[in-house]
Amino acid sequence: MAGAIASRMSFSSLKRKQPKTFTVRIVTMDAEMEFNCEMKWKGKDLFDLVCRTLGLRETWFFGLQYTIKDTVAWLKMDKKVLDHDVSKEEPVTFHFLAKFYPENAEEELVQESTQHLFFLQVKKQILEEKIYCPPEASVLLASYAVQAKYGDYDPSLHKLGFLAQEELLPKRVINLYQMTPEMWEERITAWYAGHRGRARDEAEMEYLKIAQDLEMYGVNYFAIRNKKGTELLLGVDALGLHIYDPENRLTPKISFPWNEIRNISYSDKEFTIKPLDKKIDVFKFNSSKLRVNKLILQLCIGNHDLFMRRRKADSLEVQQMKTQAREEKARKQMERQRLAREKQMREEAERSRDELERRLLQMKEEATMANEALMRSEETADLLAEKAQITEEEAKLLAQKAAEAEQEMQRIKATAIRTEEEKRLMEQKVLEAEVLALKMAEESERRAKEADQLKQDLQEAREAERRAKQKLLEIATKPTYPPVNPIPAPMPPDIPSFNLTGDSLSFDFKDTDMKRLSMEIEKEKVEYMEKSKHLQEQLNELKTEIEALKLKERETALDILHNENSDRGGTSSKHNTIKKLTLQSAKSRVAFFEEL
Repeated sequence: MAGAIASRMSFSSLKRKQPKTFTVRIVTMDAEMEFNCEMKWKGKDLFDLVCRTLGLRETWFFGLQYTIKDTVAWLKMDKKVLDHDVSKEEPVTFHFLAKFYPENAEEELVQESTQHLFFLQVKKQILEEKIYCPPEASVLLASYAVQAKYGDYDPSLHKLGFLAQEELLPKRVINLYQMTPEMWEERITAWYAGHRGRARDEAEMEYLKIAQDLEMYGVNYFAIRNKKGTELLLGVDALGLHIYDPENRLTPKISFPWNEIRNISYSDKEFTIKPLDKKIDVFKFNSSKLRVNKLILQLCIGNHDLFMRRRKADSLEVQQMKTQAREEKARKQMERQRLAREKQMREEAERSRDELERRLLQMKEEATMANEALMRSEETADLLAEKAQITEEEAKLLAQKAAEAEQEMQRIKATAIRTEEEKRLMEQKVLEAEVLALKMAEESERRAKEADQLKQDLQEAREAERRAKQKLLEIATKPTYPPVNPIPAPMPPDIPSFNLTGDSLSFDFKDTDMKRLSMEIEKEKVEYMEKSKHLQEQLNELKTEIEALKLKERETALDILHNENSDRGGTSSKHNTIKKLTLQSAKSRVAFFEEL
C-alpha cells in the first residue's frame, strides 16, 4: 500500500515538472520552421534556437519581426516571448529578417548563408518596390539573380522562354515600357551570358554590391514633425539619421552620421537627439505613436553600435569567421579550378573521340568505294577475257574457211574442163571463190585486230584491278589511333594538392595559399574599378536603347525624381551623397532642420 502511494506521488511530481510549452512558427526568406517553446522563454532563447538551427553566426544583423496593428515591431531579447503584444493563438508567427544592414556587404558579410538571406530579402524588397531601382539597373540585377539560380548560360538549355515564369523585374519597370516579355528576357539574357564562371555566392554578392548603392537600400522611414509642425520623413540606416521631404525618399535634405550623435532618447511621442558637440543645441521631433518611437530607438541603438563596431578591430570571433571564410573561399576556388580543368580535358577528349570517329567513318567509306571499284574491275576483266576468247575462235574459224576456199580454188583450176560452158561456169565459180576468199581474209584481219585490242583492254583492266587491290591493302594496313587519354597538366607548385582515395577527398593548404588569395583579391579590386566605368557605359547604352519605348505618362514620382537627379549629374554613390550633405557644420544642419 505504501509502495503504491509512493509510486503515485512520484508520477504526480514528474507530471508537475514537465514545463508548459507553446508553438512558434518562424518564417525565413526561403523556409518555415516550427518550434515548441517553454512559457518562460525570453526573446533571446528563441532567437538563439533559430540561429543555431540555421547555422547562422552573424546574428547581429538579424531579428524576429512581428506586426502590431499595422506597425512593425521586433522581439526584444531580454523580454519573455509571450509578454510581447503578439497573438496568443498558436502557432505564434515571427519573421526572421535582417534588421540592420551592412555599409559594405562584401567586407562585412562573411558567411555564405548570411549573404544568401540578405540577397533574398533585398531582391524581394526591390521587386515589391520598397527599394526604388531604375529600369536599367533592374535588368542588370535580374541577370545576376538568374546566374545565381541557373548557373552558367548554356544556349542549348536556356532557350527563349526559360525565364517566362520567373519574377525578375518590378511591375513598375515592366509597365513603364512598351516591351514584350520576350524583349525583356532577351536583354536580361544578354547580361546573363556575360556572367559565366560566377558561382552562386559570387553572383549574389555582385547583386548586393549593386543594390547597396540604391538610395532606399537599408533605410527605415518614419513620419515625423519638427518643432514648427512641418511633416517630414526620418530615415534610419547604417550611416546615420537622414531627414527627407515626404515626397522625395531618394535624396535626404540633411544627414547626421552616427559619429556626430552622442545620445538618443524619447519621452512619449517626442524624440530627442543630442549631438556629440555639446555646444550644439539638441534637436527634437515628434512621431505619430509611442510604439514608433520605441522602434526608432531600437534601430538607432543597433545601427549606432554596428557603426562604431566597424571602426574598431574585429573581435576574435569575427577574425576566426573571416579566416574560415577565406579558407573556404580558397578551397572552393581550387575546387572550381579543378572542375574546370576536368571539364576542359573531358571536352578535349570528346573532341578527339569525335575526330577519330569521323576519320574511321571516312576510312570505312573509302574502303567500301575501293571494294566496289575492285569488283567492277574484276567483272570488266572477266567480260573482256570472254569476249577476246570468242573473237579468237571466230578468227580461227574464218582462217580455216579461207584455207578451205583456197584448196577448192586450186582443185577447180587443176580440173580439166571439156566444154566452153563448163569452162565459163568454172571461171565464174573461180571468180566467186576468189571474191569470197578476199572477203574472208579481210574479215580475218579485222577479227585479229579486234582480238589484239581486246587483249590490250584486258591488260589495262588487270592493271586497274591490281591498283585497286593495292589501295585496299593500304587502307587495311593503316595504323589505328589509340584511345585518347589526356594527361592532366601538372599542378603549379603553389596550388594546394587534392588527394583522392576511393570516395574520400582531402585538401591540404600550403603557406602560399593565403598570400596568393590576397593578391588575387587585390587584383579583383583593381579589375572591378576598371570594369565599373565600362559597366556604367553599358547601363547608359541600355537606358538609351529602351528610352524610345518608354511611356512617359506612366512614370511614377520616384522615376521623375531619379531622372532629375541623373540630369543634374547625381550619379555618385550613396555614400558620396551623404558625405556631401555633411559638409556643413552640425550646428547649421540642426538649425536648418528646425526651420524646415
